[in-house]
Amino acid sequence: MNTLRMGRILFASAAVLAACISAHSQQIAFTWDDVPAHSALPPGETRVEIGRKLIDAMKAEHMTGVYGFVNGVATEREPASEPVMKDWRAAAFPLGNHAWSHMNLNTAALADWEADVLKNEPILEKYAAGSDWHWLRYPFLAEGNTPEKRDEARKFLAEHHYRIAAVTMSFGDYMWNEPYARCVAKNDTAAIAQLETTYLDAASQDAGFRRAMAKALFSHDIPYVLLMHVGAFDARMLPRLLKLYREKGFSFVTLEEAEKDPFYKTSLDPSLPEQPDTLEGALQAKGLPLPPRPKMTVDVNGICR
Repeated sequence: MNTLRMGRILFASAAVLAACISAHSQQIAFTWDDVPAHSALPPGETRVEIGRKLIDAMKAEHMTGVYGFVNGVATEREPASEPVMKDWRAAAFPLGNHAWSHMNLNTAALADWEADVLKNEPILEKYAAGSDWHWLRYPFLAEGNTPEKRDEARKFLAEHHYRIAAVTMSFGDYMWNEPYARCVAKNDTAAIAQLETTYLDAASQDAGFRRAMAKALFSHDIPYVLLMHVGAFDARMLPRLLKLYREKGFSFVTLEEAEKDPFYKTSLDPSLPEQPDTLEGALQAKGLPLPPRPKMTVDVNGICR
């Protein structure tokens, strides 16, 4: 074999290897629940300011296609929060459906939940016209407390042309927002510093936990869909959180890009028979053990009480 041909073979092999590595690289699709208002509001802040902090941090990282999932009832409870949706769309970020009142399908009647999803559509048509807002994030990640309810909910979503925004990464970010508001009210800077440290630690440990599950299932990473909430502390921490993920080797992709992975097949098409849409569920379905779940070292709910 001559040197030129050998060089071509080596080059082709390297290209194939690079493509495989790229296909299974560490990727996260950020998604945000409870637009336009989530959790307690610290003194001196507004919902609009929180939304703009989130948008500015994501734009600084050149993130695109970041979905915000809307609960329209917030516009009645906090009318001043409504411009958050206008700002979100002005930043070219899409909106999706999180049901009008954040109704829990596990405890509500199916017909009531379906009506709650449909009630949310006019506000999406108002702010997200011309974009693909037919993505549904189950409130409380509750998909139905019986197989029959789950199947009927999926049938409803398919009939209304929805795709499901699955969740494969979540470190419970919502838990820090209420303590933060209390600490701001008390001007307790030491406690706020503790919240900052524990928040980043939780995100770091959770990333390892999710990757361990994906490796056990597939021997490689999948694109992860990260659940976040539009809270005041999330807005404070987002630049540092994005930096943390970057340092861990993650890149940021859109929800649509992430859910092209075969793992999300039944989330993209609710008319298909249901399969596990969480990594934990997939492990259980295969009879594989769950990796050790990260444990909180501090009860953040007790801070600034």
